[in-house]
Amino acid sequence: MEVIVAKSAGFCFGVRRAIDIVNREAESGEKPIYTYGPIIHNEQVVEDLERRGVRVIEEDHLADIHSGTIIIRSHGVGRAVQEQMEAQGLRVVDATCPFVRKIHNIVDSATAEGQTVIIIGNRNHPEVQGIMGWCHTRPYAVDSPEDIERLPRLSRVTVVSQTTYNHKKFEELVEKISELGYNETVVNTICNATQERQTEAREIAGRVDAMIVIGGRHSSNTQKLYEICRNVCPKSYYIQSLVDLKDQGFEPVCSVGITAGASTPNNIIEEVYTHVNRREL
Repeated sequence: MEVIVAKSAGFCFGVRRAIDIVNREAESGEKPIYTYGPIIHNEQVVEDLERRGVRVIEEDHLADIHSGTIIIRSHGVGRAVQEQMEAQGLRVVDATCPFVRKIHNIVDSATAEGQTVIIIGNRNHPEVQGIMGWCHTRPYAVDSPEDIERLPRLSRVTVVSQTTYNHKKFEELVEKISELGYNETVVNTICNATQERQTEAREIAGRVDAMIVIGGRHSSNTQKLYEICRNVCPKSYYIQSLVDLKDQGFEPVCSVGITAGASTPNNIIEEVYTHVNRREL
């Protein structure tokens, strides 16, 4: 059986950087150590960090801590959240992905000049919520043509995107926004790693009998990878780990493709590859 593993599968630059930062703080940082939300969307990584004393603090409990180190995850946070951390006397370590930080700077500058920001992405995703938190004027998050149709009449607009958004869908929604006749500036802020991963996944899915997509159940970029693969290869499977793969029934196939989201550690990809390569699905 042929098994093809995507070269772009696994940790992206921003995730690897965040993991390196939290590992360093776990070893020598000012205790106690917290991450604001899970450092990445991977349960096994988060559980390992908890065993090493790194606790996850959610938004509702931020006000309860007043000492130690708090790490801003790769998704970033809004200005008010960061200022609250500092006001509570916490040592703040910023692990925001540099590509996400770039979007913060774009929307900060644009809205300071009175422009309105439209973010193409999931309004409930922490990255999008963080971007919205750097706007001086009211921002709008859109994820469908229907969302765009509900926008009020706007004049000067800057359009950005969630870094892990589906590139094809981004282009379609930008075209829809342009049809409204706004005076808009469009900045494609989907990171290069995301575009590369999506393109490679689509290409591999088009030439195999079954496709395996590995990633956390709450990982936005993995969900989008799965959607892309499923549209091309009906026998596409979304798993978090080898355990999930063993629980799913596969029909016999001759070729299998494997890709993984940006928060998936290499050891999980290798375990899945080894298992698949040893048997006929």
